[in-house]
Amino acid sequence: MSDPPDLAGSADPIGGTVILPIATARQTLRHLAEGLRRRPVRSSSVLLLCVVAAVAGVVPLLALGVLVDRVTEHAAVSTLIPIAAIAGVAALIGGLAAGATMHAVAHLGADLLADTREAALTSALHMRRDLIEDAGRGDLLSRVSNDVTAVNRAVTTVLPTVVTAVALAGVTLVAMLGLDWRLGLAGALAVPFYVVALRWYLPRSGPVYAAERRAAADRAHALVETIGGRDTVRAYAAETWALGEVARTSGRTRDLAMAAFALFTQLVGRVNRAEFAGLAAILVVGYWAVSSGATTVGATTAAALMFHRLFNPIGMILYSAADLQLAAAGLARLIGVTQAERGAAHPTSASDAHAPADLTLDGVGFSYRTGRPVLRGIDLHVPAGRSLALVGASGAGKSTIAGIVGGTLIPDAGRVVVGGDHSVYTVSQEVHVFAGPLIDDLRLASPDASAAEAEKALRRVGATDWVHALPDGVDTVVGDGGYRLTDAQAQQVALARLLLADPRVVVLDEATAEAGSHHAVELEEAADIAIAGRTAVIIAHRLSQIRSADAVAVLDGGSVIEYGTPDDLIAAGGHLTRLWTAWAGPTVSGDASASDAVPPHPDHRPHHPSIHPHPSSRHPHPSSHPHPSIHPHQQPPPHDHPEDHR
Repeated sequence: MSDPPDLAGSADPIGGTVILPIATARQTLRHLAEGLRRRPVRSSSVLLLCVVAAVAGVVPLLALGVLVDRVTEHAAVSTLIPIAAIAGVAALIGGLAAGATMHAVAHLGADLLADTREAALTSALHMRRDLIEDAGRGDLLSRVSNDVTAVNRAVTTVLPTVVTAVALAGVTLVAMLGLDWRLGLAGALAVPFYVVALRWYLPRSGPVYAAERRAAADRAHALVETIGGRDTVRAYAAETWALGEVARTSGRTRDLAMAAFALFTQLVGRVNRAEFAGLAAILVVGYWAVSSGATTVGATTAAALMFHRLFNPIGMILYSAADLQLAAAGLARLIGVTQAERGAAHPTSASDAHAPADLTLDGVGFSYRTGRPVLRGIDLHVPAGRSLALVGASGAGKSTIAGIVGGTLIPDAGRVVVGGDHSVYTVSQEVHVFAGPLIDDLRLASPDASAAEAEKALRRVGATDWVHALPDGVDTVVGDGGYRLTDAQAQQVALARLLLADPRVVVLDEATAEAGSHHAVELEEAADIAIAGRTAVIIAHRLSQIRSADAVAVLDGGSVIEYGTPDDLIAAGGHLTRLWTAWAGPTVSGDASASDAVPPHPDHRPHHPSIHPHPSSRHPHPSSHPHPSIHPHQQPPPHDHPEDHR
């Protein structure tokens, strides 16, 4: 058979990104062995049930052989009844034990999978952001969805049958050797045929199934990026290209699935030849042995029936190799998530919760790729309870700083110090609403929060009206299968979670960006309420957000090029002045009051009602006159733009 279509291409996902780690066979087996060791009682009970079911399944066939010999010898009918009774009881016990075995195996497998899923989820939540960005969200999503589905299907339906089939095959072979070693060897003649079939099949099908899993990840990536970036796709009239990527990745997944099925059909033919060889050998050897008086007709009959009965179990083992390999590939990818490098999480201190929560970035540098610095020696200090807004063009390094402060990125140089070792709470622009009651979604931030506390948090972020309009209030099911929240409502839920979590240090990474201009004002007011009294770093999506910050740092080329209070920088005639003028429209000069430069809404841009500028003296070089409580340690020199900014 020719190689599957473009098999090697599976290692090169969309966009030239890399993939997350994939566990080796040894790592996967070690992971499963550790899970079994944590459950000694259940593992032992599964093994015992397998043996009981296999032995009870062989006894009726042995009894049938004895009956054949007794009938041949013209034994009395009364001597046949006990043998038949033993066969019936054994069959009943075997059926019950087989059912119990399948249930126990499925239960044990589900527990092991649950442990792996929890470990993968924990790792994903703490994974370095640059790993997710490089691999693409589709890779991670396919592992915790499609791969989990494949493994779960194998664990609950295929694996129990395979385990019982393996036990039955082993016990049957031993029983055949016990009847007559010649008959046992004759039946064993089929083993080399089975081995050859598997040795032909596994090396060919394994890479195909691994490639199919990767192709499914590429397809998920194409779908997620197309749907998530639909506005950008439309803005650039790239619908044809986006749909082409979805069609290409879907077609590749289909082709690999067809290639795997073609290999499977060829395996079936090889298995049939093995069955023919084994059964023919038993009948030929049995005929010779009976003719020479070396064995009995009953023994030959029992051996032939035992081997014939193995057709289904052995076929199940071999035919399930496809599902098992698919599940093994998915399990290796899922375990690989647990091995991904984690970000530098800031530990939660057991000390006084009211300890100062100041934030310091000391000489922080970062590169996504070697030789392409994104941040260059960032020195900033945010005192406890104050806020700092980061401003700059796309690629200036704003979100990278947010990732480093939040712990999802590890700086290449320098350090981040959070006073009191307080944990950092991040609200990003990608807000997820989990399927289920809204109250449960809110309690993700504070499991012990009461309904009254949740409603208070929603009220503070301006969500009262639409929450009260829900059929069951905070108990209404939202997300997939329930009430679909708008982008603005989802971001209000995220800000309400922030209030319930009540952290001392917060990062708002364009947390109001996805709601659109229509809800910009109310969401910015909600964000101001949510961070009030907290140490906050704000990635400004709209320049109106900087007016409520205590200080502003303007980034360019991965360096801080301007620093000061919002009013000082707007009036200074520098980089922020040009950004503000381009965004707001009216001319802002060093002589103008900040109140003369109110930014309109992106459509008509009325003034933000909750932030009022105040008159103050203007300094020609605001970075040399920083806010008295928020300042950089030193003003780093500007640098050229790196080739790869985030």
